[in-house]
Amino acid sequence: MNECSFIFVPGMRIRDTHKETLVRKNAISILLRDGLDGFSMQKLAKACGISVGTLYIYYKNKEDLIVRLGIEEGKRMLQETMKGFSPDMPFAEGLKKQWENRSAYWLKNQEAAKFYEKIKRTHYAGPIQDEITKSFRPVMQAFVKNAIANKQLHFMSFESYWSVAFGPLYTLLEFENKGKSVGNRPYKFSKKTMYETLELVLKALTP
Repeated sequence: MNECSFIFVPGMRIRDTHKETLVRKNAISILLRDGLDGFSMQKLAKACGISVGTLYIYYKNKEDLIVRLGIEEGKRMLQETMKGFSPDMPFAEGLKKQWENRSAYWLKNQEAAKFYEKIKRTHYAGPIQDEITKSFRPVMQAFVKNAIANKQLHFMSFESYWSVAFGPLYTLLEFENKGKSVGNRPYKFSKKTMYETLELVLKALTP
């Protein structure tokens, strides 16, 4: 049997990657529009133009679908976040790269980013976070540990660090999402505003 051969089992359904992409895209749209309570496998199948039975080729049930979507989108986001980043970078350089990567991903994938942020606030967050942070957490912990050891970062709890280091960036992105900032002021995300805010964050975090 050569490398291109495979065994065909009568009645076996072959996975269709195009259909999987269609299912993922529609599932995210419905979850954002209707929320968890308004989401159903029947509604998803109708939006995709497929039978409900076809969905169960790819997913065990609604819960499996949502968790796997969350894991897929989380890993995709983290992969983009890590481009050009190393935990050995000087702190200011590394945080700048993180801000650039995170904002670029969010702006290019707004629907997926909104879905991921929304699902993190539900009871599905546990298994999703457990899976996607396996490789991410050690890298970020090493980055912070190195920065403190090199006296480039104040010692503080990881929660305090995360709030100050990334909270302002996500506030700007949320303003972009709404198209308005505080007091209903019109707002458009820009690198100028991002770097201006990052400079203030670095002043707060560094000795």
